[in-house]
Amino acid sequence: MSDYLIKTLAYNGQIRAYAALTTETVSEAQRRHHMWPTAAAALGRTLTAGLLLGAMLKDEERLNIKIEGDGPLGAIVVDANAKGEVRGYVTNPQTHLDLNEKGKLDVSGAVGSNGTLSVVKDLGLKDYFTGQVPLVSGEIAEDFTYYLATSEQIPSSVGLGVLVNPDNTVQAAGGFIIQVLPGAEDSVISKIEDKLRNIKPVSTLIQEGYTPEQMLKEILDTDDLQVLETMPVRFKCRCSKERLADALISLGQEEITDILETEGQVQAVCHFCNEEYLFTAEELEKIKEQAE
Repeated sequence: MSDYLIKTLAYNGQIRAYAALTTETVSEAQRRHHMWPTAAAALGRTLTAGLLLGAMLKDEERLNIKIEGDGPLGAIVVDANAKGEVRGYVTNPQTHLDLNEKGKLDVSGAVGSNGTLSVVKDLGLKDYFTGQVPLVSGEIAEDFTYYLATSEQIPSSVGLGVLVNPDNTVQAAGGFIIQVLPGAEDSVISKIEDKLRNIKPVSTLIQEGYTPEQMLKEILDTDDLQVLETMPVRFKCRCSKERLADALISLGQEEITDILETEGQVQAVCHFCNEEYLFTAEELEKIKEQAE
């Protein structure tokens, strides 16, 4: 099944919910960055969160997520838009820890519980919207739950999961965001809270074949699920050789001349997707002319 995301309303508009299947998306990130299991789980959860938050944007709006903890993984950086496209990387992709006391991948240990989660939104205005909160656990889903409640003032529950095979490949990935809208009845909120306390992990639901629709029906404990939109999601980077050439032009003639004399060529790598671009001496000469 190809990755996709749904936007829904439930309980006569009292609850807004988003859910996504992201196994192929996270698999692509794992492959590109050659990530080990704990790193793949951490980035995969954040990529899924980026897609879910991106689904709340419009048109050409986009957002950037940065999680900086004190664990060995280093920073997690994710870029997403309103079209279901996401990209991202971690500082140390070959990070893997022993399983935690619950027998799960120790994402919190890799990320660290001391640090910050930042979300910067480009809404096409003069200034960006920036929200930042301290990490509450480093498990990522709990940190986004806290971010939405604190920075965006929306009572929410975030669930994120990635199941990684022993050979580093991704078996299942997905997530959800459930938000309580103004005027929601206490009985509805209590019902959902009770369900959330007993629900299986997201990665288990995905592994068992649950679709985003089935996942939300299970969590919300209702068949009254109004699907407003269904959209495909994927890992997609905005880098290109032309963009990197523009970056080289901005270095100026002197710097480009120095590169030609010392290196003879340039091999540039995109942080977000790990794609490599080679600029030959002939290409650098043309770029140097443009730098005039």
